[in-house]
Amino acid sequence: QVQLTESGGGLVQAGGSLRLSCVVSGGTFNTAAFGWFRQAPGKEREFVARILRSPDWTYYADSVSGRFTISRDNAKNTVWLQMNSLKPEDTALYYCAVHQADLWVHDPQDPVSYDFWGQGTQVTVSS
Repeated sequence: QVQLTESGGGLVQAGGSLRLSCVVSGGTFNTAAFGWFRQAPGKEREFVARILRSPDWTYYADSVSGRFTISRDNAKNTVWLQMNSLKPEDTALYYCAVHQADLWVHDPQDPVSYDFWGQGTQVTVSS
């Protein structure tokens, strides 16, 4: 069983920054891929960013590219999401998720591709 615990959310003004953390226990962190997703009220969960085994292999949704950065520290079993230039439309509950297999059967941007999820951390951006 893999457990993921997010933290770092909060209330911030537009243009501000937040850094989300996802601490992982169980499983094999070094070989896993991780994704960040978000879900706003009344909307579907959407892909934000993902990072593969290598910290250089990162992918972002167009809506956050250039503003958000995903990173990982294998020694600390932690994944981060640095969020800069935040906008009101970034307001959502942010989730960290893990993909453990070597292969991707489904689209890596599809939530079904991920095996375990955290409980989420709320990010609210005021205008």
